[in-house]
Amino acid sequence: ARSGHRAVMAAAVAMAPGGGGGDFSDLREIKKQLLSVAERSRERGLQHSGKWAAELAFALEPLPLSELPPPPALTEEDARDLDAYTLAKSYFDLKEYDRAAYFLRGCKSQKAYFLYMYSRYLSGEKKKDDETVDSLGPLEKGQVKNEALRELRVELSKKHKARELDGFGLYLYGVVLRKLDLVKEAIDVFVEAAHVLPLHWGAWLELCNLITDKEMLKFLSLPDTWMKEFFLAHIYTELQLIEEALQKYQSLIDAGFSKSTYIISQIAVAYHNIRDIDKALSIFNELRKQDPYRIENMDTFSNLLYVRSMKPELSYLAHNLCEIDKYRVETCCVIGNYYSLRSQHEKAALYFQRALKLNPRYLGAWTLMGHEYMEMKNTSAAIQAYRHAIEVNKRDYRAWYGLGQTYEILKMPFYCLYYYRRAHQLRPNDSRMLVALGECYEKLNQLVEAKKCYWRAYAVGDVEKMALVKLSKLHEQLNESEQAAQCYIKYIQDIYSCGEIVEHLEVSTAFRYLAQYYFKCKLWDEASACAQKCCAFNDTREEGKALLRQILQLRNQGETSSTDVPAPLFLPASLSANNTPTRRVSPLNLSSVTP
Repeated sequence: ARSGHRAVMAAAVAMAPGGGGGDFSDLREIKKQLLSVAERSRERGLQHSGKWAAELAFALEPLPLSELPPPPALTEEDARDLDAYTLAKSYFDLKEYDRAAYFLRGCKSQKAYFLYMYSRYLSGEKKKDDETVDSLGPLEKGQVKNEALRELRVELSKKHKARELDGFGLYLYGVVLRKLDLVKEAIDVFVEAAHVLPLHWGAWLELCNLITDKEMLKFLSLPDTWMKEFFLAHIYTELQLIEEALQKYQSLIDAGFSKSTYIISQIAVAYHNIRDIDKALSIFNELRKQDPYRIENMDTFSNLLYVRSMKPELSYLAHNLCEIDKYRVETCCVIGNYYSLRSQHEKAALYFQRALKLNPRYLGAWTLMGHEYMEMKNTSAAIQAYRHAIEVNKRDYRAWYGLGQTYEILKMPFYCLYYYRRAHQLRPNDSRMLVALGECYEKLNQLVEAKKCYWRAYAVGDVEKMALVKLSKLHEQLNESEQAAQCYIKYIQDIYSCGEIVEHLEVSTAFRYLAQYYFKCKLWDEASACAQKCCAFNDTREEGKALLRQILQLRNQGETSSTDVPAPLFLPASLSANNTPTRRVSPLNLSSVTP
């Protein structure tokens, strides 16, 4: 066992990158390491890790012949297992996993042993997926298990105790533990795998999926290598720490990876996560120019086109991906989004189901299918779909938010509150979650909490420009007329400062309230200015005219404008029960406000 462990460690040292963390001074050495690990991953059937390394290597300058990495040295054991390995690998590539495993029995070399165990694992996964597809009626929960996992765990843990697993073996052991829901053990094994073989991206990626918050990240002792920079950038994106992620990606681009399509796509995803839609769209368009046959991340691109209601572009993307590969999960999601935008929700749901038949663990499709069932008013199916999404990834705020909306339709406010809170924890600066939370508290008559939520939504940058209106209406309900007026003034200033002519339903409500408020305060000039604005909207025209007539009448009777105006509010130190913090607002200057 000891000699085996020594060989493993020697191989690991040969593969370990030189230089400390984030040291990108020798890009040629990094390119050599990437080419080498890409080859080693492919030999073991780890296609995605191999592809990741190859894509990254492609972004760097080509190496001269003299500097190309030599093929990995063969040991005695490798030579003995070569025939069985070559035969089994050809079966493995044709997805005949049981057949591959059969011919690899008794192989001792690291490479052949890994392929033997990995074939057994994939065989179990394939059977599980086939059964899941058969049982995925409308939406039954596929309670299907990979039968091979327990045996694999027993065998791999023996090898692990004897310290006979190399970096790839540790990675597989971690995957088996994760599949058995032994998360803590899995994290330890993946960290060990990253130390033994820092260049294998698969182990880092698995770690990303298991880390739920920044605190957890702090306690991991990760190897100090340049790969850690890629890992941190990825995990920051996943944890919605977008600014940190973008800084990391920028430093990677500066270090010499400016041509990497992987980094460009990750930056686009990061902008999508903070809803900077224009930036994300322009980066995705650039990415498609560089890599026109790329299918990865195109479902994210289609989400952006959907949000912007860009039908022709979404239609073109759907047709284009269909020509490249119509049976890819991302393609099905793009087509589903296209039908959803055309309000053909049954057809959209059908394509999301097709995506899930291709890959039952595909997160995006579960969430999108939940949205479609919501549109079709099928709440129980929507709840099922969102729950599946959360099982796949507890960090998917859209699924938590979707569940909140579903329970809102079912008029179950306590449930909604729980789910909206979870969504808010994942996206603390997303105003939509805060407005939804505020509405929940309002229904539960917890008005102080509701006010806090609406105010916070306004403070973090209200996407839908609804928080101030809801806040004003709350103040109206509580007869806090000054605060209501302040909020309406802010709201109107906000709407018109956008520079767009906004078709906003609530603008007329705001002008109507302010006209009446100023009328009560006997500020005739302001009241008549607001009343005139009311005349521009259909729903408040009559009230505006009536108010103008009253003001004229009172003026004719010699009523003077009042100087005794309630003082504008200051921002209180704390949120007391009957105060909404508002910054000091000057009286509304209507000359600049032209609807």
